[in-house]
Amino acid sequence: MGRSYNCLRNDSINYLCAMQEANNDLQVRWLKLRILLKERFGIKPDMDGILFLIGIQELGTGKQDFSKEQKQDLMHIAVCTILSQSGYYALEGQDEDGWPHFTQLKPLPGLVMIEQENFLKDHVLLYFQNQKFID
Repeated sequence: MGRSYNCLRNDSINYLCAMQEANNDLQVRWLKLRILLKERFGIKPDMDGILFLIGIQELGTGKQDFSKEQKQDLMHIAVCTILSQSGYYALEGQDEDGWPHFTQLKPLPGLVMIEQENFLKDHVLLYFQNQKFID
């Protein structure tokens, strides 16, 4: 009853309404993740902060001081890790310092900025589900 009456008009509007509902669900799940991370780490990280945390987790060295370049590398590790879940990247191995290296297997989809952000959010949420951090 609380849904927009426009959703009953035609197929294209139904599609748009379904897309809006999916986007709303994604944003709610994203906010819940950020709240859980705030409870766990004392900060409510943005996308960069979350990617940094994933990078540290995947590197496996624990908390330490990282240079600016290493922080960027950690975020790259995170992006490759989360997108490997959908077959975009594969872990190639580790270098002599234990840093993982990836190979790109297929091109990333051409998305506009908001779609890119939602694409990453979806993959981050899947990563945390696979890690049993969220349901």
